[in-house]
Amino acid sequence: MKYSELTICVPAYNEAAGIKTALEGLKARFLDAEIVVVDDGSTDETFNLVKSVEGIVVLSHERNRGYGAALKTAIRYSKGEVIAWFDGDGQHRPDDLEKIIQPVLEDKMDMVIGARGEGSEISIDRLPGKMLLKFVAELIVGESIPDLNSGLRCFKSAVIKRYLHLLPEGFSASTTSTLLMKKRGYRMEFINIIANKRVGKSSVNMVYDGLVTLGLIVRILVLFNALPFFSILGILQIFAGLLWGSWYLSSGGFSVFASTLIISGMLTLFMGLICDQITELRKERLE
Repeated sequence: MKYSELTICVPAYNEAAGIKTALEGLKARFLDAEIVVVDDGSTDETFNLVKSVEGIVVLSHERNRGYGAALKTAIRYSKGEVIAWFDGDGQHRPDDLEKIIQPVLEDKMDMVIGARGEGSEISIDRLPGKMLLKFVAELIVGESIPDLNSGLRCFKSAVIKRYLHLLPEGFSASTTSTLLMKKRGYRMEFINIIANKRVGKSSVNMVYDGLVTLGLIVRILVLFNALPFFSILGILQIFAGLLWGSWYLSSGGFSVFASTLIISGMLTLFMGLICDQITELRKERLE
């Protein structure tokens, strides 16, 4: 099968241990596809190893800007009508990529995600955070999501480029794209894949990644459910202020803290209305 309409985007940061093998596998399977690798400020031999593989488009960032930033650079450069994401750490198999691109190439789906199933190697370091994110995401969309942040996925080019401005620079790009396509009603499918153990050292930091996960949860809530999120916060503040103030009033006193809580709650509700409108405008941009 010819893949001239396909662009494969590969973000790479210090992936010298496995990037060449991954790219050679892609070239052997997808002969006429465009393969765009973005070296995201690597400090090892990643760039030189990518350059040594013929037929690969190599772009680079002067400094490490993040997983999402590398993907966005590749997507902006891409010329294919179908865009696939493929990690450069050896986790993904060309066979699985071939499976997920078919429904998009055949115009049956707008997006397909490779859902890591039985037999996949999944890092336990990030598992608690991923489970929490999955729980929050499923609350937002109201349905089960087999794999929220798999790095192996495929889109119609016109669809993902339309929402490129909403994708963050970091690892949450995959999570955000999943929720975005779900919330906007695009045709989506999850196809089971087997993820290999990554080649090379992981850059996971438990404390840092924990804070990033908390930040991502807040970002997701604000981006996709701004009004409910701020409404709950505001109502809780007002309720706490009323309770605290009532206790002081019953004692014949006045609480500045209670008044501050009530005013803060009202401002939070107002902020929710503003954020909700901004969110809708951002989602509608370029449509």
